[in-house]
Amino acid sequence: MRAGEKILYVASSFGHLASFHQPYLQWFARQGYEVHAAAGGTPCDLEGVSRYIPLPFEKSMFSPKNLAALWALYRLMRTEHYRMISLHTSLAAFFARLAVFPLGKRRPCVLNTVHGYLFDAKTGRSKRTLLLGAERLTAPVTDWLLTMNRQDADIARQYGLGKHQVFTKGMGVDFTRFTPPKPGQREELRRKLGLKPSDLVLIYAAEFSKRKNQAMLIETMRSLPEQVVLLLPGRGDLREACRMQAGKAGLTDRVRFPGFVQDMENWYRASDICVSSSRIEGLPFNLMEAMACGLPVVASDIKGHQDLIQAGENGLLYPFGDAGAFANAVRRMQDTKVRQRMGEAARDSVQQFDIVKVFPELTALYENAAKDFR
Repeated sequence: MRAGEKILYVASSFGHLASFHQPYLQWFARQGYEVHAAAGGTPCDLEGVSRYIPLPFEKSMFSPKNLAALWALYRLMRTEHYRMISLHTSLAAFFARLAVFPLGKRRPCVLNTVHGYLFDAKTGRSKRTLLLGAERLTAPVTDWLLTMNRQDADIARQYGLGKHQVFTKGMGVDFTRFTPPKPGQREELRRKLGLKPSDLVLIYAAEFSKRKNQAMLIETMRSLPEQVVLLLPGRGDLREACRMQAGKAGLTDRVRFPGFVQDMENWYRASDICVSSSRIEGLPFNLMEAMACGLPVVASDIKGHQDLIQAGENGLLYPFGDAGAFANAVRRMQDTKVRQRMGEAARDSVQQFDIVKVFPELTALYENAAKDFR
């Protein structure tokens, strides 16, 4: 790597870069690169980054603001002459790659990390055609394509969505904080959180959205025993609608909405089972953090989840949206011995995704990508 050269990170939000890429931003800076970050939302402090470029990204692909972001990215790349651009989140990666095309032979090396394609074999035809079409359109300027679950790797291979395709173990998770409770800690945490010793506590930490599908979990609570409690930490557009749903169903005491939580490790330690009702994922941090704390998982049988859960060993999988199957899986988990056995297996199996192991693999890949494009 050459000192003084520039690297550009692009994502839909600065929050995404802060949550998943901070160690790598610092690493590039230590190698002598000048690191720039371009993303939507309000810039936040990112160690290693010397320049922040706010972009007007919006979730709707056809928003005029995304065209403004495209133009801003093209001008930025034409002016700064980056050695590499590292792309994250589907929408930002699409528009950033469109901006690369006009640069011709003077373009940077493009490394696109797929945090989860928002389509699969079960996605409706029109949506799948649009999203897959966007990936195929930008494949000619995708020099390195990093996937993190088997289904995405298969999609990329089938349609030739990148020149060099590498199957990774995600960005790596810092498990330093996420450890099982010490003796007596679980009971103390439950007292502080207002949970009874007899409660069977389910936890799902996620953004409130249609894709995450918290509404199904809330509806299913009506058919589960009274001692089952559901914790739903997180924020999002549908949070208030979910609160109203729980209230109308008479579940105010059994479905709780703590909002944004900073000490998630303690919430996991106070819980019995990590659950997920998501429609589609990449390689979800929330499940991995819970597993590191020793929780078994009951999750929808989708891509991303399938890479983490070996059904019957460290958790259970149920068909997406099948409330009855979810309820049956929770009932099976009422057995303390089953939870203990699967929780121990969950903790063991998730260690392969520890950032201590993943970080050297990814940084070696980044170094090779930069050298390959010289």
